[in-house]
Amino acid sequence: MSATKFGGRIVICVLRNDLRYHDNEVLLWAHNNADHVLPIYCFDPRHYEGTWHFNFPKTGPFRLKFLLESLGDLRSILKKAGSGLIVRRGEVEKVVPDLIQTIGKSNVHAVAFQEEVTKEELDVQTALVKNLAGTGIKKIWGSTLFHKDDIPFKSDRVPDVFTEFRKRCEGGATIRSTLQMPDQFRPLPPGIEEGNLPTMEDLGQAAPVNDSRTAFPFKGGETTGLDRIQQYFWGSNNISTYKETRNGLIGSEYSTKFSTWLAHGCLSPRKIYEEVKKYERQRTSNQSTYWVIFELIWRDYFKFVALKFGDRLFYLHGLMGVRKPWKRDQRLFDAWKDGRTGVPFVDSNMRELKSTGFMSNRGRQNVASFLTKDLGLDWRLGAEWFEYLLVDHDVCSNYGNWLYSAGVGNDPRQDRKFNMVKQGLDYDPQGDYIRQWIPELNTIRDGSVHTPWTLSLGALRQSEVSLGETYPNPIVKAPEWNRHSHRNNKGGNRGASGGGRGKGGHSRGKQRGMDFYFSSSQKK
Repeated sequence: MSATKFGGRIVICVLRNDLRYHDNEVLLWAHNNADHVLPIYCFDPRHYEGTWHFNFPKTGPFRLKFLLESLGDLRSILKKAGSGLIVRRGEVEKVVPDLIQTIGKSNVHAVAFQEEVTKEELDVQTALVKNLAGTGIKKIWGSTLFHKDDIPFKSDRVPDVFTEFRKRCEGGATIRSTLQMPDQFRPLPPGIEEGNLPTMEDLGQAAPVNDSRTAFPFKGGETTGLDRIQQYFWGSNNISTYKETRNGLIGSEYSTKFSTWLAHGCLSPRKIYEEVKKYERQRTSNQSTYWVIFELIWRDYFKFVALKFGDRLFYLHGLMGVRKPWKRDQRLFDAWKDGRTGVPFVDSNMRELKSTGFMSNRGRQNVASFLTKDLGLDWRLGAEWFEYLLVDHDVCSNYGNWLYSAGVGNDPRQDRKFNMVKQGLDYDPQGDYIRQWIPELNTIRDGSVHTPWTLSLGALRQSEVSLGETYPNPIVKAPEWNRHSHRNNKGGNRGASGGGRGKGGHSRGKQRGMDFYFSSSQKK
């Protein structure tokens, strides 16, 4: 290919977790500084290998499906704007230099990409920059609500407690406006082969089976993400009651579900923020609308915590070097991951995750507490299992939340422990969620489905449930569960709108960016 063929400067945009056109500074900078822009996404084989400690598949079927849909959508958006999306398979730090050699180094003005904060992504950045010696490099910060240059402290001084971070950012940091993108984007260099998107089978995975029970029935991509904002805010007005519904368990409407689009960069957090403020001006402003912003700040916090602590995000002893007697027990872990612990609230959530790639914030907090506090298992087992299966996996939010749950992260109350029975009765008082995911128990028609081991043999026979045969006996029983059996609860739902505040339940714990990721209201 002739070096004179292109007739102008080229900027290559390496896209990773920024798969959108709106409010994309990497693309806009390239558009303003080149005659041709070459957006490229690489399917890095390392993303489809095993996790670091336990060798679970690093990218599971639900996230891969969403990723492929998101790339297809971005390619369509760029084509409508007069450009396109180059797709390659291989390691980024090798693919991009090879591409430059093909194009001609003199034609390439710069390579631009969004900055990341965790080890594997930073290793790729470092290797890419090294291999591009002599080529211009433009790094852009674009994944958070608050820009890192605008927060009121340096990255190594990020507060160790979220509340201080939030208050100081809300009081002393400006949120930058979303960027206005051009209707027509700089074209691809002529003669560049865009490449076909691989199939799931090409990447060694089978397409997941659609499950009608899923709480996340959405396709990937910027288009569906923007549609979700429109529907959740302006169509249904669900944002106005978000704080009251965010701890739901069934259906797509109890929370925003923005976390998956945010994790892939299909939605900009600043876009969501601006839509919230617009909704507050035009319709209503209340605790629920603020809580959506609150969740975005939680998501930011985990990014900045990762920036501050680096690899300690992944250490067994956590950010503060807290030593605990963690254990590894394959039998206990298998029961947890397969939803066979004999504790229905845990099992239903784990089965939902395995079948759909999604789990509510309330569920995530509880199953994490169960693994770390009731079973005493190495918290990284849970974190890496979530990394494998979650459709909305975000490395900072996932590992940050697991550190928090394990008591080795940013939680000032390191002994925080959730009561599985109380939580289940507070947030699923009649057991509808349990019966949805555990058909073995669907003949137990009231809230006692949360504690089948407390039922008489006669009641179990009448329900055709045989503990230890049709459904497991509990692998552990925490003493605090006895205080909250269904017989003592009178069937009341004290937690549907943020209640469940008894000491044993700990449902008063802060929500940790889950709807916006792990889902903190999720993680929402």
